[in-house]
Amino acid sequence: MLHRVEGIVIRSMDYGEGNAIITLCTENAGKVGVLVRGAKKVKSRHAALIQLFTVGEFVFFRNNGGLGTLNAGEITKSHHPLRQDLIKAAYASYACELLDRVLHDEETGNFWFRQLTACLNALEEDKEPGIIINVYEMKILQAAGYGPELDACVVCGADKPDDQLRVSARLGGVLCRSCKHQDPPAMEITPRALKLLRVFARLDLTRLGNVDVKAETQAELKKIMRAFMDHQLGLKLKSQSFLDQLDKYNI
Repeated sequence: MLHRVEGIVIRSMDYGEGNAIITLCTENAGKVGVLVRGAKKVKSRHAALIQLFTVGEFVFFRNNGGLGTLNAGEITKSHHPLRQDLIKAAYASYACELLDRVLHDEETGNFWFRQLTACLNALEEDKEPGIIINVYEMKILQAAGYGPELDACVVCGADKPDDQLRVSARLGGVLCRSCKHQDPPAMEITPRALKLLRVFARLDLTRLGNVDVKAETQAELKKIMRAFMDHQLGLKLKSQSFLDQLDKYNI
């Protein structure tokens, strides 16, 4: 059966001699794998279609699920600037790998497609990459059913003053002073960081504007969101390790 989908290349790997297999996050068909024959050969008309972050219309043949075979394709947006910039490429790769690991084959992909599209566009538009990724991670957690409780104590449900709260990645939300013994390693959180996390939880990434956040608050947000991702999803991502290396050397 012939399929025509709009999709984003979230993974690309060599296959055999001169071929490639791409994984697409599609708007209406979820995540699909497509074999692109001859894509790695010189002067291949499909060479540009297999590049990571590429958005396009893909026409492929597939019988009874499984891997499709590309018939034709047309690029809608190449996102070439993301591949030219080390920092942008690192964050964009993380966004794609994270989605690839979370999204199941054939799972309805409209929400994921819109969020990834917004993420890649924002990175290309020079918005703050750390904030973009934090919002994106929040959307991933929420869609996967692990969105943190940020408006009331996750244990007792009490609504306490913000300066008395801690945040527990293990329990999945904020803790009031009376309940902090439930998770002694719970992190302190500043009112500013908590306010931003609440904004992230309510914000659709497609509506993200330019956000000016102090460096120390960005560092706090990154630490908290990383803890939530590690505890709630427990994924080991190559792209995350690379981002950690960039941080280590202050690149």
